[in-house]
Amino acid sequence: MPSKDHGIEDLLRFALEVIHSAGKEALTFYGKGRFDMKFDEGLVTEAELHVMEFFKEQLGIKFPDHIIFENNQELNEYTHEGNRYLWIYDALDGVANFQAGIPIWGMSLGLMDNFWPVFGVFYLPSTGDIFYARAGKEAYWGNVKINLLSQDYLNDESVLLTYSRFHQHYSSTFPGKIRSLGCTAAHICYVAMGRADAAVIAHETYQDLSAASVIIEAAGGKIFRMDGSEFLLNDYLNGEKIDEHLLVVAPEACQQILDCIQKKN
Repeated sequence: MPSKDHGIEDLLRFALEVIHSAGKEALTFYGKGRFDMKFDEGLVTEAELHVMEFFKEQLGIKFPDHIIFENNQELNEYTHEGNRYLWIYDALDGVANFQAGIPIWGMSLGLMDNFWPVFGVFYLPSTGDIFYARAGKEAYWGNVKINLLSQDYLNDESVLLTYSRFHQHYSSTFPGKIRSLGCTAAHICYVAMGRADAAVIAHETYQDLSAASVIIEAAGGKIFRMDGSEFLLNDYLNGEKIDEHLLVVAPEACQQILDCIQKKN
């Protein structure tokens, strides 16, 4: 439920405005990694710190009593005060792409109200694509409502998005195309809008998945464990690393995808 002072639409409007502004800040660092290095960690760290501080400043001005998610937080009491709102901000997703000048990278912003998701936003500053959804409502790509693919079969045009070392861990009979684009939240949003049938993701945290999980569920999908059981993101609200691999897919297609990929011994 919204607070007396600010309704959900006010909070979502702020989220969309601030993530656009944060994107402009991030673009000042984009593609400026050192060419004599495979990965410029110094640039990424500087950019992440800058964009995070920018968000903290903007939130402090607009909603000074709201709190920002940090690992190992003690979040165990309900409240009716302003600190009932917890913002989960992932400043950079797809850092290798970001530092190298490849446009598939972005930032996520989610909001929780007393442990319940309110909405999630994911923005790709280089392309201008923005995805967002209120929990239990429709999902959007810009002003366009989005939904998962409705086809009930796989073929050579089907797309599975995954992480870069997928082939080291799984053998596959997936009949279509297997791709890694280097940005987990983008993978999830592309599934949500029907550009891909499913995504296998790995090595994530609550912060990484908070916003994207709202978007995929609003679009009709879910996140599953690799045994087909439902994955519960709130089990990782303490910021602990998610060690297991996960499948993002429409519930009715979950078993079809799992039948196509086998974990190597």
